[in-house]
Amino acid sequence: MIHPGVQKGYLSLCVTMLFCDGRTHLSEMSVRAVIPFKPVNPKTRLSPTLNKEERETFAQVMLRDVIDAVQSAGAVPTILSTHPFTCPDADVEVASGGLNDTLNCYFGRNNQAVLLVMADLPLATPESLLRMMNTNADIAIVPGRGGGTNSLFLKDPQKFRADFYGASFLKHMQIATEFGRSVEVVDSFRLHTDIDERDDLVEVLIHNNGVTRDYLVSLGFSLVTEHGRVGVKRDPHKQAF
Repeated sequence: MIHPGVQKGYLSLCVTMLFCDGRTHLSEMSVRAVIPFKPVNPKTRLSPTLNKEERETFAQVMLRDVIDAVQSAGAVPTILSTHPFTCPDADVEVASGGLNDTLNCYFGRNNQAVLLVMADLPLATPESLLRMMNTNADIAIVPGRGGGTNSLFLKDPQKFRADFYGASFLKHMQIATEFGRSVEVVDSFRLHTDIDERDDLVEVLIHNNGVTRDYLVSLGFSLVTEHGRVGVKRDPHKQAF
């Protein structure tokens, strides 16, 4: 269930199909976008900044922006949720196991292209996702910070397996080699920037034009420059602790 703290206006859906770069590789391709999601007690590294209720709503508004980007890129979203969750604009499957087992089961039963997008990428745009989906390679991959993987596009998901956690980018590159798949590593600021810690909120306030930024502003967050660096501050009157 979408948290009541998310205002109705935050849930509006943009369904305009944007193919802004003029490429047409996707015209004959059906793409399912899978989005892993944790609705209960997510983003624990933000606990010093947001309480549990705020973190759960924050995760939901980030998911909302990801779904909007996915749908505007022409893909059909499916949420793989760790707990029962209702989303009116996407199919929801409750994951019965860990992330890797759940994804590999999903890949194994799909014979059409799959776009994997993490739910904490609120800077994602249709253009950044289309860049992945229009790859000439078998697989497109966006590395995350610290050796992780933020997004994958698999033309044939049955010829790949997920191995997240740790240096997953290197592991996924090796797995692609084992399957004999060609890979394009996509350098994308918008898909590289996942939101895990307080300093990451700077990027949301600067670069996000969706509901994630609106939610942070509603909580009293704004930008502040100290010692030549940009950070965030919060209006103490809007603290909910």
